[in-house]
Amino acid sequence: MKVVFMGTSVFAVPSLLKLYQNGYHITGVVSQPDKARGRGKKLSPTPIKETALRLELGIYQTNNIKSDEALAKIQEWDPDIIVVASYGQIIPEPILIYPTYGCINVHASILPEYRGAAPIQRALMAGEDSSGVTIMYMDKGLDTGDILAQLEVPIRDEMDHGALEIILAEKGAKLLIQVLKELEQGSAARKKQDDTQATYAHMLRPEDEIIKWSDPNRKIFNQIRALSPSPGAYTWLDDKKIKIFVSRTIDESAEGQIGQVVRLSKEGFLVKTGDKLLEVLEVQKEGKNRIKAVDFLRGYKVIMGKHLGL
Repeated sequence: MKVVFMGTSVFAVPSLLKLYQNGYHITGVVSQPDKARGRGKKLSPTPIKETALRLELGIYQTNNIKSDEALAKIQEWDPDIIVVASYGQIIPEPILIYPTYGCINVHASILPEYRGAAPIQRALMAGEDSSGVTIMYMDKGLDTGDILAQLEVPIRDEMDHGALEIILAEKGAKLLIQVLKELEQGSAARKKQDDTQATYAHMLRPEDEIIKWSDPNRKIFNQIRALSPSPGAYTWLDDKKIKIFVSRTIDESAEGQIGQVVRLSKEGFLVKTGDKLLEVLEVQKEGKNRIKAVDFLRGYKVIMGKHLGL
């Protein structure tokens, strides 16, 4: 079976590797263009481009997958099936219908829940106790195609976006290979999605990163882990932006004002929220590296009683 793979982010890497390791003939790989990253704004390849180059696979990058050039490249590679994982652009119908087996997608949720661009982050923000992966046929809609296979994964409190993404990516890659074998054997079962149960995982907005200390501690905890390790939820301390990457809910209340540092601990410091306390465990000061909160405190002697936020 000849395969064209379309993907961009870290989530897509295990699926591409599994295809390669299982002997599928990958005729080409499509990814988003390189992006400027870091303080020097140096162009960096996408994780999928890096992987494709390491495996010596043909790579094509485009800002416009709907262009005639993009369709011509797909036709040149002549796939039997197109596999998509975290690609980042809406794929047009001429590409969707070109391969014999169509296009299938590895999506990081149990569809029809959390259709859209940010299913892992939105599930964590919502405090869900489980997530999962879906292998589905792609159609003109946004994650609306028929389901081929699904696998549910529990979400534990210690999981942030980075950790959950790795787990779902690995599970999705294994499930992808199972589905491809079923498609080749003609035994794959299709199931329509129940659109009445659909929810949407909208793309992250800048305001999603701002911590509102008037929120309950559990909501802030979920926000922090949903945005860790990137882009990071943030607040302000003495008019300086502080990102928080790891926290812990404390089932206690305390005197003081919302957003105030009310206590120090062995691992960090405790902040009063809209209901109880939140212990801050890992932070990053603007322009600095991410560090443990206890190390941060060594260089910030007077924090008790300070207010976080503007």
